[in-house]
Amino acid sequence: MVREVASERDSTSESVSAPSHVAIEATGLSHAFGDVVVLDDVTLSVEPGEIVALVGPNGSGKTTLLQFLSKVRAPDSGTVTIGAGDRTRVGYLPQRPEFREGFTVADTLRFYTQFVEEGVDIGTTLDRVGLSGAADRRVEALSGGMTRLLGLGRALVGDPDVVVLDEPASGLDPGMVERLFEIVAELADEGTAVVLSSHNLGPVERTADRVVILDGGRFVATGSPQELVESAGATDLQTAFGALVSTEEVEGR
Repeated sequence: MVREVASERDSTSESVSAPSHVAIEATGLSHAFGDVVVLDDVTLSVEPGEIVALVGPNGSGKTTLLQFLSKVRAPDSGTVTIGAGDRTRVGYLPQRPEFREGFTVADTLRFYTQFVEEGVDIGTTLDRVGLSGAADRRVEALSGGMTRLLGLGRALVGDPDVVVLDEPASGLDPGMVERLFEIVAELADEGTAVVLSSHNLGPVERTADRVVILDGGRFVATGSPQELVESAGATDLQTAFGALVSTEEVEGR
């Protein structure tokens, strides 16, 4: 059973939740790898300008759900509708972004501009993700954190309407983590719908509009960070998370 905590956003949703206002509508998603069920009938709706954070133990189904939301793979059952369909662009950062060796950072982003509208300024994207100084560096010479920032830049090329980020803060130093969540907040202010997963619950608590806690492939709680903290009788989101889910990690995705 999902513990839902009503928020001001929820209380007004009936008046603003016409289909044209929904950036992502995922209904009844279920999926299994062999006999391991990784998602069990989950439903999620995300509005433009909303930041939704998925948190949960390893193996709770976060990565699989994000892959479905970004349309890079399909679930065994259920549907995902993204905004206006083919007219809505989705930017996706996988958990382990990979790039072709021999190309520079700038070359790599320039390559991806061919898949969006003409006139995309990669300089703006490089500035936003903090890679302007590394524009001429080959991708194989990047650190793990810089590779992730390049992955974020790739996801943002062409100003997509929806951005899906799988563990975007992984491998980043504390300063980069703060900048990452600043970028997420900026995107939301511009009307972009953002769905991300993260184990960095401090920045999540400060930035997310809504937190969805997964455990065993199901949503076990959802609400604003403050609402989840209060409902768990906790002092912060990290403590609330520990009170709401099993601490035992499981095999899966």
